[in-house]
Amino acid sequence: MNDMPLVLAVPSKGRLQENATAFFGRAGLSFVQARGSRDYRAQIAGLDGAEVAFLSASEIVAQLASGAAHLGITGEDLVREQVQDADAAVELLTPLGFGHANVVVAVPQAWIDVRCMADLDDVAATMRARTGNKLRVATKYVNLTRRFFASHGLSDYRIVESLGATEGAPAAGTAEIVVDITTTGATLTANALKVLDDGVMLASEANLVASVRAPWGERARKAAAAILGRVAAEEEARSLREVRALLRDLPAGTLESLAAAHGARLPFGASASDGVVTLHCPRKGVFALVEALTAAGADDVTVRALDYVFRRSNPLIEKLLARL
Repeated sequence: MNDMPLVLAVPSKGRLQENATAFFGRAGLSFVQARGSRDYRAQIAGLDGAEVAFLSASEIVAQLASGAAHLGITGEDLVREQVQDADAAVELLTPLGFGHANVVVAVPQAWIDVRCMADLDDVAATMRARTGNKLRVATKYVNLTRRFFASHGLSDYRIVESLGATEGAPAAGTAEIVVDITTTGATLTANALKVLDDGVMLASEANLVASVRAPWGERARKAAAAILGRVAAEEEARSLREVRALLRDLPAGTLESLAAAHGARLPFGASASDGVVTLHCPRKGVFALVEALTAAGADDVTVRALDYVFRRSNPLIEKLLARL
């Protein structure tokens, strides 16, 4: 088991694959498909002990849940829907900034008095009392719906599992309301539906997910350390800017105080023999820091983006190892 390579499951097509490939590419992890773009297996250039499997989003979740894949990229909505007790089976290591979508409860726009889940509970109870029928909910998200409705105390409903365009169910007469995933809400609006004020069940996006059940032998752990080390270094670099300035004759402790006031770090110390100081600053605080440095007498202040920032402590690796 210690000789098994790490399996990284990546979406096999569409925008998710493009974004996933770009995400790993930024971290210096390029996929090499020996038989071309139609090959469903790949290697990572320059990295031993790991292989890439291109799978559908649902297959990735199944592979992670069973332990057949060590790491994978998939939406949190699928993880929460498909994996019973997801928190025991997998660890969501980091959100990736793409694949954003919300799982929502949507009702007909004509229901002008129904604005929240409490109103929907009243509708369901009234329908059951008058007709003997339960409120029908069309959805592909059966488990998420049951958990969310239970958290709001709503029980007078039944689920109609959707195999096609869920948002069309009320117009087709197969359900009164829907639970669906949406990015902009435009499709729901086009079908005369509205999202309840408290009806966002899950704000989902693509995540880098680790399987707790996979065989994490020495080879797989070593490959994971290399992959997560680069991913964390790229994420850290993307959030920072390096600020350099010519700054001499400051009173002791002034530069440290100035850096702390702007959330910046002095990675190479506060003093330099040539008077050049280097700071790492969060992107949003760069211009305020530059103004403060200039006011303190700095000259030739430069700002540049970073490719990678490697630290001895890696939060992604620590998060994974804490679960294994």
